[in-house]
Amino acid sequence: AFLNGDLEEEVYMKQPEGFSSNKGEHLVCKLKKSIYGLKQASRQWYIKFDGIISSYGFVESPIDNCIYQKVSGSKICFLVL
Repeated sequence: AFLNGDLEEEVYMKQPEGFSSNKGEHLVCKLKKSIYGLKQASRQWYIKFDGIISSYGFVESPIDNCIYQKVSGSKICFLVL
């Protein structure tokens, strides 16, 4: 799930072990998406999830950010992360 988060800032990492480049091992990789292990990975995933689930009419609970609800007529749907 964390691989779907979009990064808001530039993040660079060392080349993965076993990665070979004919330009040298001193190069780094610029990340376009979040990966497991980044401090901001879970937050970026949550921001993307919130935007998508809100587009379907779900509203975040003011009491707990991990509970969403959608009311449609007499039907109520709760989504709990």
